Amino acid sequence: MFVVNVEGAIYRDGKWLMIKRSEKEEHAAGCLSMVGGKCDLEGVSTDILERTLKREIFEEVGIEVEDLTYVNSSSFVTDKGTHVIDIVFLCQHITGEPYAKSMEEVGEVMWMTMEDIMVHEDAPSYLKENITVAANKLILTR
Repeated sequence: MFVVNVEGAIYRDGKWLMIKRSEKEEHAAGCLSMVGGKCDLEGVSTDILERTLKREIFEEVGIEVEDLTYVNSSSFVTDKGTHVIDIVFLCQHITGEPYAKSMEEVGEVMWMTMEDIMVHEDAPSYLKENITVAANKLILTR
């Protein structure tokens, strides 16, 4: 069984919305990350990935997004042995200014250039790969 996780690549004015994950997080505590979270069990439903991502973004950083476009998917195993499928969407920011709304999950919120992300000491390699793919997708959608 997999946990299904979704993340939002949110771009505005030449920068990407990044968070520093709370030190309390089970996976990648203190690391640079996009905003997102796990899908809840819903039984039979539609648009679960998109609804989950919109909910998680609002719960964690207090903004609303729309126009979700699939970027890529991958899988990984957490330090505790949980198998995760991770799906990244490019998102259009529509309202709100992001802030660390959920301090249990978010230690800090920042807008960063691609270059800043690539050299950041707490940016995991998978984040760099996902942002690169998202940036290429962004170019194609403009």
